[in-house]
Amino acid sequence: MSQVKVSPKFQVVIPKEIRDLIGVKVGMKLEIVTFGNRIELIPIEPIKKLRGLIPDLNTEIEREGDRI
Repeated sequence: MSQVKVSPKFQVVIPKEIRDLIGVKVGMKLEIVTFGNRIELIPIEPIKKLRGLIPDLNTEIEREGDRI
């Protein structure tokens, strides 16, 4: 477990081993979620990165005859 120190500006540095583990890059956006006295930082991934996540998903839509 890593520890961080809160600066006078209430900033913290994410330790390198954690950044490398979850792939945090410069400029990346993180969502902050709180649960009681716990804080979680969740990387916000672009929706395009999810393309192909479920390869067997049927994406065909049956259309009515007048909508083709």
